[in-house]
Amino acid sequence: MKKKYIIPIFVPHLGCPNDCIFCNQKAISGQKNKMTKEKAKKIIDEYLKVLNNNEAQIEIAFFGGSFTAIDEKLQEELLQTAHEYIKNRKVESIRISTRPDAINKEILKRLKKYKVKTIELGVQSANDYILQRSNRGHSFSDVKKASKLIRFYGFKLGHQMMVGLPESTRIDEINTAKALIKLKPKMVRIYPVLVVKNTKLEKEYLEGVYNPIPLAQAIDTCKDLVKLFYKKKIDVIRVGLQNTDEISEPDSKQSQVVAGPYHPAFRQLVESAIWYDEIVSKIKKLNVKVKEVEIDVNPVNINNVIGHKKENVKKLKEIYDVDLIVKKNSDIKPGKSKIAITKTYKDFLEENKKSCIANQ
Repeated sequence: MKKKYIIPIFVPHLGCPNDCIFCNQKAISGQKNKMTKEKAKKIIDEYLKVLNNNEAQIEIAFFGGSFTAIDEKLQEELLQTAHEYIKNRKVESIRISTRPDAINKEILKRLKKYKVKTIELGVQSANDYILQRSNRGHSFSDVKKASKLIRFYGFKLGHQMMVGLPESTRIDEINTAKALIKLKPKMVRIYPVLVVKNTKLEKEYLEGVYNPIPLAQAIDTCKDLVKLFYKKKIDVIRVGLQNTDEISEPDSKQSQVVAGPYHPAFRQLVESAIWYDEIVSKIKKLNVKVKEVEIDVNPVNINNVIGHKKENVKKLKEIYDVDLIVKKNSDIKPGKSKIAITKTYKDFLEENKKSCIANQ
């Protein structure tokens, strides 16, 4: 099976009719200059030098801004440039990200012409008040209309949502996930809100109007959102912003992040929290007081089961006094596990009793 690769081309802040309260695309993308077809071609060629297209499934992705709202001439130029690589069989597909209110039948016909395969919509919330509060400039009805059109025209639909927007609650975010599930996306991205420099949200943060959610709360909410999407077999392709020089620890010299639930391994923390809950749930179902358990998982899951810096192993020991042994087993499907009791408290007490007798 071919490995999937994305060639990212950022089109920062082009096409956006307004400034979302949390947004500074130039900081998030790390790109400060306008994109041109010449620059796009150079980026693609540089990536293709190191990617073997015989062994890779390569996709050109236009991220940032709102692709279908940018100047139509530039839109055509960028699509034509990317399409040439499809015609020459150097890449397999194109994906774009855009706003829900920048989708209509004519736009979708144009995208179809250039073999765009995937369209991701920046949804952020299903609550119209929160969308207005965040200065999104569209309503959730725009999301529903755009999503249905995208699916009708045969594109793969993706959604992006946020956790921790101003005045948003955990219930709002759970309801957003449930509303998106009804629209049947193939994939989602979940972003906890970070306060970025030179945004309206930074001003609110400095004035004490906005308080970012703590890291633990962001992890807990994202954990429940991911579980909802997984249950419906919707692919969660990202949790948290990608780490770059600009998106890094707030006290880093180059970082554009002022505050918020940033962590370089945010997704791992979320996935580990899901595994921790599952392990605890399985242990509680065992009709015996457990001292040590062994869990077999697919090699791809092993780091998340153990947890970031062995957090799950430590928590089980501290809270339940249970020792966790994790073993790789390629016969087990990713996401699945097999758990077995290797030592009960009865065994533990017997061992201690024998040890005491032997030492007398």
